[in-house]
Amino acid sequence: MQGELMAVLNYLETERGIDRDRLIDIVADALIVAARKSGGPADELEVKVDPETGDIKAVAHITVVPQIEDPATEMDIKSAQEVYPDCELGDLIEWEVDHNTFGRVAAQTFRQALISRLNQEEKLIACEEFRDRVGTIITGEVKNFSRGEFIIDFGKVDGVMPRNEKIPSEQYRIGEHIAVYLKEIDEERPRACMVVSRSDERFVEQLFEREVSEIAEGLIEIKGISRDAGFRSKVAVHSTSSEIDPVGSCVGMRGSRVRSIVRELNGEKVDIVVWSDDLVTYVRNAMQPAELESVSIDEENHTINIIAREDQYSLAIGKRGQNARLASKLLGWKIDINKEEVKSLESGFEEQLNKAVADLSSVEGIDEDVAKKLVNAGFLSIAGLKAASLEDVSGIDEIDAELAEKIKAAVDGL
Repeated sequence: MQGELMAVLNYLETERGIDRDRLIDIVADALIVAARKSGGPADELEVKVDPETGDIKAVAHITVVPQIEDPATEMDIKSAQEVYPDCELGDLIEWEVDHNTFGRVAAQTFRQALISRLNQEEKLIACEEFRDRVGTIITGEVKNFSRGEFIIDFGKVDGVMPRNEKIPSEQYRIGEHIAVYLKEIDEERPRACMVVSRSDERFVEQLFEREVSEIAEGLIEIKGISRDAGFRSKVAVHSTSSEIDPVGSCVGMRGSRVRSIVRELNGEKVDIVVWSDDLVTYVRNAMQPAELESVSIDEENHTINIIAREDQYSLAIGKRGQNARLASKLLGWKIDINKEEVKSLESGFEEQLNKAVADLSSVEGIDEDVAKKLVNAGFLSIAGLKAASLEDVSGIDEIDAELAEKIKAAVDGL
């Protein structure tokens, strides 16, 4: 057992980088588990391993009692006095635990516990190597699918991608290499301590940083991202230099940069919009490709009220409300979109005529019937009547010379 243990410890220390003191702690924990299984003393084991031979010396701290109730922490006085003749009831004695005397079940328990703890420690060390890569993109191989999670092999350690972290439209094959965003190291997870994602908004952010050198260099900033994973993302960008076009830089020559990002996202549409510290301007940019008729800000209700023309309304809302929803998330404001009422030419002309009649009939001496005759003859305003000659007015059907003179006198006197 000692030779086998030394070989394992040496391998794990040199090849896997597990600290020797930590290895001793693991052996002690495994011995405690096995000692309790054996039904013998197992409380507060102190374990020493000879670095040369691998010999294990384990000492338990046991209380001397008249009758044993807990074999892991207590020993009857008769058995204790065989080793410590002068001990008395209540004394705390040191009792050497010989793992070689364990029964078959306890010995097997020791091996299993040791292997399990060593594997766990090895996993944690491997995960620790990835700790400084949290928040970046890493690449792994799809290993299997289990309990609603995808297990990704990253070489020394596995990662897990929960179902809600995958892009809904994607299907993965065993052995397929995929790029993922490393969200966190969760040491409490029993199987894989690395949690990764492809649906996280920061995955898109990291793709832009990888493809757009100006972002990596700090010349362009990503001010915000909203995403409906697998379908569409909106990315707000801002240039720290007036000489750099943020959208053009992100799109790349002939669309090469954004095309690479879209390809990695399996065809997910990406809208790149210009960020602005002027909220109205930012709203108009965020709502692209829709063109807005008007934008007003309701500070009290933290709401943006938008009016869109009828031909732009459905574009502003987007399929399943997607455009408005993503814009709202990007802006951090509630958005209320209303359709502008577009009057037909016929209804607009009718309204204009009615207004002209009302204006003319407001003049003393011109009643509504006369006003309608004037409007039908093409006189749509008081100014037009003033400019007309008496002959022009008297030439209108059903308006004689006497009435014409009254009309001219009424408007000329204004």
